Amino acid sequence: MLIFSNSIFLKTLFLILMILRTMVHIKCRSNYYPFGAIKRLDFPDNLVPWSVAFNNYHPPEYNSPNLLNKPWADPDITEPNFNPQWNELDDKVNRKSYMGVYNVSDGRPLNPRGRTGLTGRGVLGRWGPNHAADPVVTRWKLFDDGKREIDQSTNLYILQFCAIKRRDSDEWALPGGMVDPGEQVSSTLQREFLEEALNSLESTPGELESNKKMVSDFFSSGYEIYKGYVDDPRNTDNAWMETVAVNFHDEEGNLVGKFQLNAGDDAKSVQWMDIDQSLALYASHSLFIQTAAMLHGAHW
Repeated sequence: MLIFSNSIFLKTLFLILMILRTMVHIKCRSNYYPFGAIKRLDFPDNLVPWSVAFNNYHPPEYNSPNLLNKPWADPDITEPNFNPQWNELDDKVNRKSYMGVYNVSDGRPLNPRGRTGLTGRGVLGRWGPNHAADPVVTRWKLFDDGKREIDQSTNLYILQFCAIKRRDSDEWALPGGMVDPGEQVSSTLQREFLEEALNSLESTPGELESNKKMVSDFFSSGYEIYKGYVDDPRNTDNAWMETVAVNFHDEEGNLVGKFQLNAGDDAKSVQWMDIDQSLALYASHSLFIQTAAMLHGAHW
């Protein structure tokens, strides 16, 4: 059961969400773009906003050749027949940003959080916003007798979340993924969890139907903990990640235990992981699980 009567809790949760939406992006300004070995232009935090003049800003450009002619990706932005409707629903492709209206300069969308030191779209399929969905599936850590385990330093119950290890970066993360054109976010959340945490792509028809039913029932109610920009290492000046993170919690511990975790698709491994502030996760995922911990009054 979610408890909303504690004003301190609500203020803390609100602060976390505001930090996520306003903090200067860092992971997408690392020394090298991790998926192309291209060196980003280095510059201080105060020059990140587009509103700040930066006359010598001439970053390199990178567009992954692996994206060319892929049916799920935009064509090259210089393609004569490519006429995207920025800030609009472009046929089935959602080019709207959760952050509001973004600017377009010389025919290219500009990252709403500012400069990244790299132009182009990198390895992202879409110019502009690339929408994802991240299920934060949680349960209480239990002893063999069914009692909840308490962290001795905070005297709070320990919350666990379903974590996957990404194949591309070898980092622990949430089992999320990209929203397909025309797909509802609720469908993406279920599909990605099935593919990455339950290996649905290699399941037998019987296993697949059973898992779909369990996940559909469990995901029928959740709590949206974040919707917006993600400080993702794949981001560039002209393409960026945005996500909707939803917490699905098993309060009694009798539902997710039926899930036979089995890594698949983009995940190389999967496990239940204790939520703790020492965790270093992919992109902004650490803040998502911190929000989930605050939501349930759990150890952090």
